[in-house]
Amino acid sequence: MATAPLEEASLTHPVLTPKTSRGERTRQKILDAAEQDIGRRGYSDASISTITQEAAVAQGTFYLYFRSKEDVLRELVERMGRRLRHHLTLATAGLKDRLEIEKRGLHAFLSFVRDNPNLYRVVAESQFVDESAYRRYYYDFADNYKQVLSEAEGEGHLSPGDAELRAWALMGISDFIGRRYALWDREASIEAATEAAFAFIASGIAPIPGVGNQSLKAHKSEGRQS
Repeated sequence: MATAPLEEASLTHPVLTPKTSRGERTRQKILDAAEQDIGRRGYSDASISTITQEAAVAQGTFYLYFRSKEDVLRELVERMGRRLRHHLTLATAGLKDRLEIEKRGLHAFLSFVRDNPNLYRVVAESQFVDESAYRRYYYDFADNYKQVLSEAEGEGHLSPGDAELRAWALMGISDFIGRRYALWDREASIEAATEAAFAFIASGIAPIPGVGNQSLKAHKSEGRQS
């Protein structure tokens, strides 16, 4: 295949940081194409050839900005982290109550997954290509999450608890609810999923004094219909 010598040359080919706005646009164009190609086809089936075809650039242009397909994947994982953090920051700007931030943030996360399915899949793919990048993505989120949860606890907005464990637990809830209700089922109500998940986050699974099972079932049914 024509890609073989280019793959080998990439080991020593210098990676250039774009010096012009045009160069940066080309670099982002390649990343956009890689996001689409890897997200749709999976990392193994995507190739530098298919990525450059998607980007409508010469295959050799790829190596002006990246050494390999692995480099592109790592950059896309970082892109996911940057864009998601920015999205969540905007969605929760001005809020002070930690529980309200959790609810608004969960809804924003589900919306982000629904709108960026390929980028979300790229992160999942990275665990099989570069586990350190995959872990770093989650650890970076967890470290920041732990800090804000600790601050909220100190201000009396949350009950005392292990902030690090809570951060990972809340991330796990968001991650799998995102897969089920935003990525796999694109017709599911994000609003209903947010309400149900937030009720679990805020109150857990212990019985609520004075609220019978029938009332809970009725509330659950209303959420599904909405």
